[in-house]
Amino acid sequence: MNVRLSADDVSARTISIIEDLRGLEGPLLPILHAIQDAFGFVPEEAKPVIANALNLSRAEVHGVVSFYHDYRSHPAGRHVLKLCRAEACQSMGADALASSVKKSLGIDWHETTADGSVTLEPVFCLGLCACAPAAMLDGEVHGRLTADDVRSLIAEAAR
Repeated sequence: MNVRLSADDVSARTISIIEDLRGLEGPLLPILHAIQDAFGFVPEEAKPVIANALNLSRAEVHGVVSFYHDYRSHPAGRHVLKLCRAEACQSMGADALASSVKKSLGIDWHETTADGSVTLEPVFCLGLCACAPAAMLDGEVHGRLTADDVRSLIAEAAR
């Protein structure tokens, strides 16, 4: 989705999400997740709205968004590839896999290919330690991967 949203659109949708979730204990993370689900990322325009509604500073909201790897500051590509960076995967070649995938895609962590097809993100455990190295493509986990396997998964997803 490459639709440009106005600040008013972002603000209105953010307020609606906050109203739905502000009654939860510790509502910030659920609100941020819902905003990312709605927009595909956490827009800068949403941060002051959240801060005001939850009586937090903008810096506190920004700090939480920037601390957690799952939150994006810009829209993701059509496909999101998460490569495991945890110890079990690293011991089974995840660093070499990541280097190869980054080189073949021409991007680094938290970047999207020029054509908007793939966003590459690190993840710090997918629970497939016995099947390392592991990755998640569009929410589906895959184990015992080689660079060729990852390229095939991406090509298949693009079809």
